[in-house]
Amino acid sequence: MDSRKVYKHSERHYVSRTGWLRAAVLGANDGIISVSSLVIGVAAASTTQHEILVAGVAGLVAGAMSMAAGEYVSVSSQTDLEKADLSRERKELVDDHENEVQELADIYIDRGVEPDLARTVSMQMMKKDALGVHAREELGISDLTSARPLQAAGASAIAFSLGAVLPVLATFLLPTALVLPVVSVLSVLLLGVLGAIAAHAGGAGMVRPALRVMFWGVVAMGATALIGRMLGTVIV
Repeated sequence: MDSRKVYKHSERHYVSRTGWLRAAVLGANDGIISVSSLVIGVAAASTTQHEILVAGVAGLVAGAMSMAAGEYVSVSSQTDLEKADLSRERKELVDDHENEVQELADIYIDRGVEPDLARTVSMQMMKKDALGVHAREELGISDLTSARPLQAAGASAIAFSLGAVLPVLATFLLPTALVLPVVSVLSVLLLGVLGAIAAHAGGAGMVRPALRVMFWGVVAMGATALIGRMLGTVIV
């Protein structure tokens, strides 16, 4: 009996989070910026609390649905492209198997493997899962990075709603006079926290991403506040 221990590869890599993390971060970031900017713009026009709240809730619902639909369509298009590439590769493996072996070997040779060894490795790997190895090595498609439309759409819609609900709640709970300053400060802080969390989840430094998203949040909210103030003055 072989007494050697068998070790399983159990490392966790950040790339496995690419699909849902990208959609969730984009959704939450958009939820905070879009709805906060909308609330601030309407509040700057000196309207009533009811009107500000209606605008915020409408922005939350419309934004969440839009994010989910957009993400689903976008990722579905990526899925269609992946399926088309895999179908073409499957056909080539049947029609021109020998050339596919050499093609895989050439990939390994370019990475520094000796030609004879590269061909041996290619044949051995293709015996187990020819399509899988070509998908990974030639097309860059793997289980970790493959597109998942429903997952992306759900993560995006939920994240948008979570980001958007905070300025809406602030509008509901605060006097009208405090909506603009409190929502502005709260949203910028939330954007910073979100940027830091997203960077940490992706294995990157937290300071620069947080400052970057805070800056663009300030720009967006400042622009809508200015427009709201101008329109409110003109209308009044």
